[in-house]
Amino acid sequence: MCEYMRAIILSAGRGNRMRPLSDHTPKPLLMIAGKPLIVYHLESFAKAKIHDIIINLGHLGEKLALALGDGSRFGVNIEYSYEEPVLETGGAIVKVLSKLGSDPFVVISADIFTDFPFERFKRPLEKLAHLILVDNPPHHRRGDYALIENKFVSETGEPLFNFAGMGVYRPELFSGSPKGILRLPDLFKQPFKDRQITGEYYAGLWHNIGTPEQLSEIDRVMSRVEPETIPKANEF
Repeated sequence: MCEYMRAIILSAGRGNRMRPLSDHTPKPLLMIAGKPLIVYHLESFAKAKIHDIIINLGHLGEKLALALGDGSRFGVNIEYSYEEPVLETGGAIVKVLSKLGSDPFVVISADIFTDFPFERFKRPLEKLAHLILVDNPPHHRRGDYALIENKFVSETGEPLFNFAGMGVYRPELFSGSPKGILRLPDLFKQPFKDRQITGEYYAGLWHNIGTPEQLSEIDRVMSRVEPETIPKANEF
């Protein structure tokens, strides 16, 4: 087990599909069962004893930083990385790479809802990265990656699973990457060929929260209430 890890929560997206809720509230602060989406991540990190977290900020980032503060009330330490323009998933990581040290670190998207046990992120990392894969959601039936020999992640093969927006990475994966706008999947191509990225399939709870309808459905399930209306954007 890795005793000390840092984590990055990717939170800078505009959330266009979530409009109008995201027009005035950053998507990570939208509520599920009375709690902001991103707080579920913070609590899971605290439980796993992963305390040092960087959150990148873009759209309405000042509201997110004001709501979460330094993270102490959630049992974590939060540092913020402001982006203008938004640097995409890979660029966000490269921007803060010097702050992450030489150990593997976790990266997770803010707009997913999952019961994945974050303690599993601390298992020894054999290769350059380890990705969590899940069943393909309705909006992405074609999938992203395959598991070869139930271990190595590949762009080709059957069946294709959905990349869950959760992974553990070594800093070496990003060595030499230019600063600026960069998509994380673009960094995977050669390591995939070299079998330098492992993965696992997770069959538990996982949802991408991309639209008001998806938010409403998960809120109903978690709140155990009858359907009403799409929840309003709540201030936190």
